[in-house]
Amino acid sequence: MPVPEKIAAWQMTVPGELTRVELPVPQPAPGEVLVEIAGCGVCHTDIGYFYQGVPTVTKPPLTLGHEISGRVVAGEESLLGQEVIIPAVMPCNRCPICAAGRGNRCLAQKMPGNSLGIYGGFASHIPVPAADLCVVGDRALPLEYLAVVADAISTPYQAAVRADLKPGDLAMVIGAAGGVGTYVTQVAAAFGAKAVVAIDRNEEKLARTTGIGATHTINTAGKSLKEIKEDFKAYCKAAGLPSNYGWKIFEVTGTKEGQEIALDLLPFIGKLVLIGYAIQKVEFMFSRLMALDAEIIGTWGCLPQYYPDVLKMVLDGRIQVKPFVEIRPMSTIRETFAEAHSGRLARRVVLTPDF
Repeated sequence: MPVPEKIAAWQMTVPGELTRVELPVPQPAPGEVLVEIAGCGVCHTDIGYFYQGVPTVTKPPLTLGHEISGRVVAGEESLLGQEVIIPAVMPCNRCPICAAGRGNRCLAQKMPGNSLGIYGGFASHIPVPAADLCVVGDRALPLEYLAVVADAISTPYQAAVRADLKPGDLAMVIGAAGGVGTYVTQVAAAFGAKAVVAIDRNEEKLARTTGIGATHTINTAGKSLKEIKEDFKAYCKAAGLPSNYGWKIFEVTGTKEGQEIALDLLPFIGKLVLIGYAIQKVEFMFSRLMALDAEIIGTWGCLPQYYPDVLKMVLDGRIQVKPFVEIRPMSTIRETFAEAHSGRLARRVVLTPDF
């Protein structure tokens, strides 16, 4: 397989600035590989690093991007030539957290575009640990589309596992029409949820969720918390469902407003799983949590061991990808970041190297 002399990359020199650079190609150590990148998705997390100054483990300059698919071109011989998905978080597999089955939050984890040194997905190649790569195998979708498995789909899968989502459960997705919310909605339906209420403020995007598993939609634009709750109760009454107990809520927006809606709708013996990251603080009376006998759960990334199951759900059609992904050349990264930051993207953008 051809190995480049340099890695071409779009590097964040400081938050808010991108520069086209060439990086050294490290010799893969035992247990490492060099992956030629087919595509890298633009995630809300990248936008947080770039525009909001959310700190990265490796300080700038570094290359962002953690939602990656590609081909192995050097390193472990057993993987040479294989098409792979790189987990967004790769645990050390040696610490007590990993031994407890929570390696997705391993404190020594490697995350491209954050804690993998200067290397990230908005580049031509990336060196990564080999142990937890997900080999693609036979596929009907182009490899670049499968980049979204690395975060946009696997993170919702992990969230569903953390919520202990089971067939017949009741699910609610706040931010259901966004780049990750679309897949939370699909994952909830694929896990067998009896009802999936999709909540968002973009009517055009929200309408799409009824074709991928949502049983009801609520547009929050211009509505108070009281009005949103009334809409939800009216749906439950019409559908013969409880409105005051048992719902599993997934908050995906990473906004103060979205988290306030989630907390207001949290019912008796309910669960709230936080997927979106917000920098604002939200007020909440924790005595309510006790009185409701409810749970609030954080979730981070996805255990690499789940990736083959997530990939299978995509390849067998339970999770739709193509209608919700747009492929662009990586040279459009600046304008793509700007569109993502302003909320103008209609679909998840995957950037493909065109250096």
